[in-house]
Amino acid sequence: MTERCQVAIIGAGPAGLALGHMLHLQGIDSVILERQSESHVRSRVRAGVLEQTTVDLLTDIGVAERLRREALVHNGFYLRFDRTTHHLDFHRHSGRHAYVYGQAEVVADLIDARKATGRPLIFDADDVTIADIDTDRPVVEYTDVDGRRRRIEAEAVAGCDGSHGVSRTMMPSDTRILVRSHPFAWLGILAHTRPVTEEGMYSAHPDGLSVHSMRGPRLSRQYLQVPAETDLDAWTDERIWRELRRRSQSDDHPPLETGEIIEKSLAPLRSVVTDRMQTGSLYLLGDAAHIVPPTGAKGLNLAISDACALSYALGRRHRTGDRSALTSYTDTVLPRIWQAQSFSWRLTSVLHRFGEDPYDWELRRARLTRWTQSPSEQQALGEVYLGLPFPTPWRFDG
Repeated sequence: MTERCQVAIIGAGPAGLALGHMLHLQGIDSVILERQSESHVRSRVRAGVLEQTTVDLLTDIGVAERLRREALVHNGFYLRFDRTTHHLDFHRHSGRHAYVYGQAEVVADLIDARKATGRPLIFDADDVTIADIDTDRPVVEYTDVDGRRRRIEAEAVAGCDGSHGVSRTMMPSDTRILVRSHPFAWLGILAHTRPVTEEGMYSAHPDGLSVHSMRGPRLSRQYLQVPAETDLDAWTDERIWRELRRRSQSDDHPPLETGEIIEKSLAPLRSVVTDRMQTGSLYLLGDAAHIVPPTGAKGLNLAISDACALSYALGRRHRTGDRSALTSYTDTVLPRIWQAQSFSWRLTSVLHRFGEDPYDWELRRARLTRWTQSPSEQQALGEVYLGLPFPTPWRFDG
């Protein structure tokens, strides 16, 4: 069975769903394919800090009503080191905010919006293949939940299927994939405890970073820097809480509250950038093209930024036949991606322990002190943390 559409979108994460909705608002039809079930996609726990730029876009496309009602609004974040807690208030420099609203909630809102449009959103799409991307009529095939092979003919394919998806494998062999792996991972927990501070906190310690963020008044997400080869099963609840409390000790706040841990995870930290995000009629977005460590919370925001740029380019072609914005898609989105990578590396290198050398800790302490004492340093951090402008509008109005 063959179906035709203007854009075939592979992946129902933030990038694919946001792109589909922005295209719909421009009168461009699309089909969204997702390998996982709807229940799995809705329950995937990911990052939860949205840039002001991202929230502004979600508001503009009409999918932020619940976000605006339920999100926690933050001015910046806390830094703790040498048993002292400091608040970096980025809002006072820019008038902007960050919003704590889980990725699963963003995805749920976008799924609901997609269903309301009546346009196709297909879950449990197995064995997805892409062909004929060197033509103006690329083909995507998949096996549906009933085992039937389906075929989609489109004008463009948006690869939003992550670092292990099929889209990335279609890039030419000379595409450079730039990778920096880090010698540590984040051991994460979700716990029924009160957050340690009113906003998220990075606690830098000579023995490694701990991170304390909130998902609600009685729900916290916290992380420990651990070696990359860590066995998660070796970390009991008691051991996790003991180490979190030790690394976050302070003289100006009560001890960290402990409680029931309802989820544990282990996330290796790495940075990846594909320096070519398009080939023929295939375009990569989000984790299919780049990965940032969770330090700085940029992954979801970059995915939405990519979708914004591609929506504009496809809208321009749809309205005028002009392909110039599509041709320059990679060049349009890469500068913002590298700014996010630079910001993430800046935080990662200062907040984490990289080795045994005490000289390293003193350098890190000096940088942390500078961040807490210099308004100009805080302004520069806040400019990126709260969200640089997206490279294009999401809609072509020319």
